[in-house]
Amino acid sequence: MLDLPPDYWPIIALSLKVSAVAVGAMLPIAFALAWILVRWQFPGRMLLDALVYLPLVVPPVVTGWLLLLLFGANGPVGRWLADWFGITLLFRWTGAALAAGIMAMPLMVRAIRLSIESVDRRLEGAARTLGAGPLRVFLTISLPLSLPGVLAGVILGFARSIGEFGATITFVSDIPGETRTLPIAIYAALQAPGAEAVVTRLAIASILLSLTALLLSEMLARRMGAGVRSYRA
Repeated sequence: MLDLPPDYWPIIALSLKVSAVAVGAMLPIAFALAWILVRWQFPGRMLLDALVYLPLVVPPVVTGWLLLLLFGANGPVGRWLADWFGITLLFRWTGAALAAGIMAMPLMVRAIRLSIESVDRRLEGAARTLGAGPLRVFLTISLPLSLPGVLAGVILGFARSIGEFGATITFVSDIPGETRTLPIAIYAALQAPGAEAVVTRLAIASILLSLTALLLSEMLARRMGAGVRSYRA
C-alpha cells in the first residue's frame, strides 16, 4: 500500500469518480460517433472525423480554453445550463469530468470504430433476410460483435481520464476537494519545496492506476474476443 498522507486519499477517490463519470457520460456519444463514421456516408464526414480526433493533436490547454468559452458562466452552453437547469460546470468536479471525457473521447471512438468495422456485415444481412428488424439486428448481432472494442474503449478512456491535466486545470482550475485530481495534485506538490516524496508517491499511484486499467483492457478484450469467435462459430 502506498504510504500517502491521509488527505491525499480523497484525491485518488476524486480522480476515480471523475474518470468513471467522464467515461460513462461519453460512452453513448463515442459509440454513436463511431457508428456514424463507419456506417454512414454523408457530406462533411471527413470534417466530423477530423473534429472527433482533434483533442489528440491540439494542446490540451486549447481544449480547456474552448470548454471555458462554451461552458463558462458567460458561455452559450454554460449560461443555458445555469438558467434552465441550475447546472454549473465551471470550477466543479463535474466540469473536470467533462474535460476528461472530451480528452478521452478520441481513444474511445477509435477503439469502438475498429470493432464496428470488423463486424461481418453478411451476418447482419442474413439476420435481415430471416425477418429481423434493424433494432433486433443491432442488439443481437452488431452490438455483441462490437463489444470487445466498446470494452477496450471504456478502459482506455478511463486510463486517459486518470492522467488528464491540461484541459482540466484550464477549465476548472485547481480547487482542493473539488477539482484537484491526481495530475493536478502532482503539479501542485511540485510547486512546494521539499515535497519530492509526496510527488513520487502520487506519481506511483497514478502509474499503478493507469497500468491496471491498461492490463485489464487487454485481458477483457482477449476474453471478449474469444467469446465473439465462439459466437461467430
